[in-house]
Amino acid sequence: MAPDDVVEPDEAVEAVEPEVMVRSVRRRRTQPPPPVTPHQFSPRSWLIYTALAATTTWLMLDGYLTDRPTRQTLPDQSQARDVRSTIAVAGDSMQVIVAWDLTLSDSAGVPDSVRVRVIPAQGGTVVLSQAASHLADTAYLAAPEIGKTAQGLSCVAARHTLEPLEEVCTPWQYVRPSATSMAVVGRGRIVIQPSGLQVDPDIGGKCAEWQRTHRPDSLWITVNRKAVPACTGPNLRPTVAQFCAFAVLPNGRRVKTSSSTNNPYCEELFAEWMRERYS
Repeated sequence: MAPDDVVEPDEAVEAVEPEVMVRSVRRRRTQPPPPVTPHQFSPRSWLIYTALAATTTWLMLDGYLTDRPTRQTLPDQSQARDVRSTIAVAGDSMQVIVAWDLTLSDSAGVPDSVRVRVIPAQGGTVVLSQAASHLADTAYLAAPEIGKTAQGLSCVAARHTLEPLEEVCTPWQYVRPSATSMAVVGRGRIVIQPSGLQVDPDIGGKCAEWQRTHRPDSLWITVNRKAVPACTGPNLRPTVAQFCAFAVLPNGRRVKTSSSTNNPYCEELFAEWMRERYS
């Protein structure tokens, strides 16, 4: 080899070409989608669908015609009803809250206003006036003295132009015991609870009959608020005033007296009285 044909080492390395790797990729042949078969007309299916639609339409129409409620004819004028009173005493003042409802009527029959009269038995009627949109009003009277009973009527009438008043009245009573607290020599003092109680008249003697047939049972369900249905009046108040006697000993301890022991009503009232002490 001639000296001119000698190849240097670096030139020999550069002359070598890199090896090339060739990978083969297999492709899966995709099948073409089957041709869509055109929907053929089926008289049987159309008959079934038509029969179902006709049956459903007939049932809906029959129910609408037969079960459609008839519209009741409303009265021409709205009048007062369900008159009731709630009484609370604070000091020398007695608060009589009168509530009522109005019967339904056409829009033209809404009253112009509502007249409220609170008529105590001892005289001194209080007359109030309210808008037809209000369903309650309050009258203030003198509270009864200790040992006395205040009685009266609460009357409500809806005012309509050129029409006579149709007044609805409900009686009420409020009883105060003869003594709310009395001193006992060497034994502290006796406290009567509650200090006053609203009662309803015993209409038809239903409560007296219930007491005759349920003598061992207590007519009270909720303290100071509600009795059994036979002894609950039109104002949802008991028709019998029941009071309990408790004692406060010289050391401040509160106890029940013998007359208020083993009485469910007095037991519950005593528990409420004890909670007031610690509240």
